[in-house]
Amino acid sequence: MNVFKQVSLELQKSIEHLGITEPTEIQIKSIPSILEGKDVLGESATGSGKTLAFGCGVIEKTVAGGGLQALILTPTRELAEQVKEALRKLAYHKKLNMVSVYGGVSIGNQVQDLRRADVVVATPGRTLDHLQRGTINLQKVKVLVLDEADRMLDMGFIDDVEQIIKSCPNERQTLFFSATLDNRIKSLAKKYTHNAIQVSAVIQVDPAKLKQVYYDIQKNMKIAMLVHLLQKEREGLVMVFCNTRRTTDFVVKNLKNQKIDAIAIHGGLTQNKRTKTIGLFNSARVSVLVCTDVAARGLHIDNVSHVYNYEIPKDSKDYVHRIGRTARAGEAGKVVNLLSEHDHDNFNRLQRDYHTFRIEKLERPFIERIPIVMDEDRERRGRSDGRGFQGGRGSFPRRESSGGRWNDRDSSKPRQDGRSRFGNRDGERSSSFHNSGRSGHRSSGRVRR
Repeated sequence: MNVFKQVSLELQKSIEHLGITEPTEIQIKSIPSILEGKDVLGESATGSGKTLAFGCGVIEKTVAGGGLQALILTPTRELAEQVKEALRKLAYHKKLNMVSVYGGVSIGNQVQDLRRADVVVATPGRTLDHLQRGTINLQKVKVLVLDEADRMLDMGFIDDVEQIIKSCPNERQTLFFSATLDNRIKSLAKKYTHNAIQVSAVIQVDPAKLKQVYYDIQKNMKIAMLVHLLQKEREGLVMVFCNTRRTTDFVVKNLKNQKIDAIAIHGGLTQNKRTKTIGLFNSARVSVLVCTDVAARGLHIDNVSHVYNYEIPKDSKDYVHRIGRTARAGEAGKVVNLLSEHDHDNFNRLQRDYHTFRIEKLERPFIERIPIVMDEDRERRGRSDGRGFQGGRGSFPRRESSGGRWNDRDSSKPRQDGRSRFGNRDGERSSSFHNSGRSGHRSSGRVRR
């Protein structure tokens, strides 16, 4: 069943121009109801074609120059830009004015653009900002789309989303698309949709072609292990997921220090920087993308051969979205998890929630020692609790050698003269540390913990 035959000839030409010939499962199941003007609640994974699905309804029902008639809410700036560009290509023969609205950029330019907009793709926070300023008018909205609805709720946008929905006309078409249809989404949809048609598409990741493994290692071995693995088995594009912005920056800095072509993306970067980063990675000009979960959902990224979880996320659903970045379109993929004691609770929760996952434990290989570059905050405080070397049979621990015994004093506290115990004022290790360190326990090749 080719549902594309149900859309206008202009839209069919745009779809053909994009090289799309066969509809995906979510498109087959949702487009007929969307074109009929029904409310739809769709469950669909990232990369399954839902943008084209709701895009058909948005473009068919919007008239050029008729004011703001369609609003698409997305959880992130990157997804807003991506959806806007996708819709612009679909509306090529209709010449609709598409505008993206999100924080982190000048609101003044957006005010000007909104006056001429036919379709707006926006994040909830900035949309509410414009509503409160009176710079956006939703009274003509005929189609309201909540894209990645579950992610918006996870990010705490529920109140903003409800305020925006209430500002739209009661007589409208409402489309909810979400990777998972949990009770929160169903409850929200029940309040703001009318006799919604519920459709679901299978996950696009092929489990038969996705291999999942993990290494159980000390926390202070993670960077050395990651470097070792990237150098030994990197092919295609690689995504490395971290739980925080700070860890993301730390990992990128150390990969670059080892001559690994890596770049970071997280919510702390400017929008221009984030957009440029995605472009560099998608074009394969940079082969390793280190990111927070901002890149786990929505963004269109192809040819990812490996996903590394430098940290295991607290929410098991985030793990599923992360690994969904590989093993797509019939290609094989591999997921590598680096577990330390801090990850065990999250990993155990993941195994309980998704007990069908087969995640194989691998033995840790011998790892060459590497110098570690700490983040600037720690360097300013003169800390040394991780700077220095990782690898070999272990890393130098945060303990001091005194009279042949390890003491549990905190070596991260600065000395009174401003020097760290393992280095000088600017955080660099002293030459005496490089050339010594062979006494007693260290010369045995083992590290006592």
